[in-house]
Amino acid sequence: MTQTLYWQRPWLRFYPPGTPEGVEVPEGSVGEKVAEAFGARAKEVALIYYGRAYRYGELLEGIQRFAGGLRGLGLKPGDRVGLYLANSPQFAIAYLGILWAGGVVVPVSPLYTSHELRHQLTDSGARFLVVQDALLENALKAGASLEGVIVASPREALPSWQRLFVRPLPVPQAPGILPFAHLLRAAPAAPEARGGEDLAALPYTGGTTGLPKGVEITHRNILAAHRMVQSLNPFTQRSTILAFLPFYHIYGQVVLLLGGLLSGARLVVFSTPDPDWILEAMVRYRATHFFGVPSLYEVLRDHPKSHWVDWRRLQVVVSGADTLHEATAEAFARRTGREIAEGYGMTETTSVSHINPRDRVKRGSFGIPLPGIQALVVDPDTLEPVPVGEVGELALAGPNVTRGYWRREEENARSFFTQKGVRFFRTGDLVRMDEEGYFHFYDRAKDMIKYKGRPVFPREIEEVLRGHPLVKAAGVVGVPDPRVGAYPKAYVVLEPEARGKVTEEDLLAFLAERLAPYKLPKEIEFRGELPKTDVGKVSRRELREEVEGGAA
Repeated sequence: MTQTLYWQRPWLRFYPPGTPEGVEVPEGSVGEKVAEAFGARAKEVALIYYGRAYRYGELLEGIQRFAGGLRGLGLKPGDRVGLYLANSPQFAIAYLGILWAGGVVVPVSPLYTSHELRHQLTDSGARFLVVQDALLENALKAGASLEGVIVASPREALPSWQRLFVRPLPVPQAPGILPFAHLLRAAPAAPEARGGEDLAALPYTGGTTGLPKGVEITHRNILAAHRMVQSLNPFTQRSTILAFLPFYHIYGQVVLLLGGLLSGARLVVFSTPDPDWILEAMVRYRATHFFGVPSLYEVLRDHPKSHWVDWRRLQVVVSGADTLHEATAEAFARRTGREIAEGYGMTETTSVSHINPRDRVKRGSFGIPLPGIQALVVDPDTLEPVPVGEVGELALAGPNVTRGYWRREEENARSFFTQKGVRFFRTGDLVRMDEEGYFHFYDRAKDMIKYKGRPVFPREIEEVLRGHPLVKAAGVVGVPDPRVGAYPKAYVVLEPEARGKVTEEDLLAFLAERLAPYKLPKEIEFRGELPKTDVGKVSRRELREEVEGGAA
């Protein structure tokens, strides 16, 4: 009987007054909305990049000229263009310029190797690549078949006095390689007519279960995601957002870059997330919105400059992209007097699907669905809803959910199902919903360890380990064993003062007081550091590969 509670959406009663149950998605393309938003704010500051201000009118002209330059190179509607850049004004101009010209953005992590870059460019069929000058050698080494490479230098975006401290990198004089500035000399182009169902972006997932997959994000997906976020945590023309989260990642790309600019807000853009610069900018520019990841909050809770900031003055303090450990949230609140509102989202949901209401944060939960989202927790085998309070796989439906994976029909067949006439996406995440409609994360389904038939969740063990005052970081994976199926193994980084003093036996005794015997790790390995993904998560995939390769 309690399965019907999912369809009743108990979370609606925790929406702020006036929040709609659903959203009306604007018709048309992102380019059309850019023309409206930027034209109305032409003289206002859109971006600040290390002291240099860019006005909306200046950005709009750059977008129009860049689009004109792309068309001059032969770009046609629907053509894919790789974007291999760190955060910068050029990223904003290139991203929106590609959409303005009718193209499809293929964002690439600037941390990618040439091998990873080649896969993404080849799989997407990209015709052109916009690349940062420092990454050009890596891009050329990838050997992808491209018709043009456009080289951008962040140095050119800096204030003139700062350029003195940055060495210019020459652009090779070779066929098919052009400086970014060359395209900005083109005649401004009119926006290409694109519909809501046309492809706008093709970001790739992290590849935790094989090679990364392209996720088809339409113009409607982006506009829906923007409208949904705005309905709960709106940006206004008075908002100042610190934009240090990477724009290639769906979180920074849709929530900060596109969401901020389409709302007429002011973005303070950083190429690298330096805590000192971030905290100084918060004070200098009187930031109103702060979006971070758990690893950053872990740093900021102990940072000597955190006391400079009146955190309670900020309208929102949000964490996403990874699970926020309760110990981190508690320590941050103790230090700053501010609760972090944890959220949840995926590339496949065009960023956010859940968030904690800022006036009703529930620690240990990633919050409630945004307006327009229908969420179910289902049995991974039967796809039927499980009773409320039980763990199952999260399934989501809404106008922000991708239409599917790029050229992966078998994957699409596995990833979507229909219930009550609604098409749902299977997230692969194990969660539970409580009676109030708040959702709680347990683990990725593929990370769950089956020990003698019993489910063991690595995150639960990691959370307990992180609660030890001398543990800095922890990662847990399953080690295959034919006698038991698999057993948990923990990798631990100790605080500097504890190294060589805390033993495996000490931690096992600590865990034994807090976990059932079958959940206890059979091995604990101490490390100086743990492998991380490019958004700061502990990379269980790399730890599993060590185990499977016998290197552990």
